[in-house]
Amino acid sequence: MKSTEFHPGDYDGHGRLRLPLLFWCVLLLQARTWVLFVMAGASRGQGDTLLNLFYPDHDAFWLGLLPGVPAVLAFLCSGRRQVIPRLWAALRWLLILAQIALLIWQPVLWWYGEPLTGIGIALVVADIVALLWLLTNPRLRACFRHQDD
Repeated sequence: MKSTEFHPGDYDGHGRLRLPLLFWCVLLLQARTWVLFVMAGASRGQGDTLLNLFYPDHDAFWLGLLPGVPAVLAFLCSGRRQVIPRLWAALRWLLILAQIALLIWQPVLWWYGEPLTGIGIALVVADIVALLWLLTNPRLRACFRHQDD
């Protein structure tokens, strides 16, 4: 049965709560290195230049892929979340842990000598907002709860 705490437009045709638009934005934020990797692969000749622009240290690039794994997994599982409810429920906590890792990672890079830039500060602010949203949004929390059909 549908809950009355959400707008009727928040449900799909099967009566399941739709994932909020900001959820997809958080997934893109968490998988930013994956997005860059795909863009570099799609740009053929300029891919190496693009990767060197954002990740001059190639080890940081490979490490940057790790926090994006839960976001990629959530993206892939989102269409079948009713089939894998336990994995889907666990993904919320994996996304929160990945967001905490991303939030800590940028200041650690600054501590080890990476220059302080506007993009880095903007990413930290976006990571803070994304973490707070993942923790507090009631609709998102409800989307990750198993609902008996």
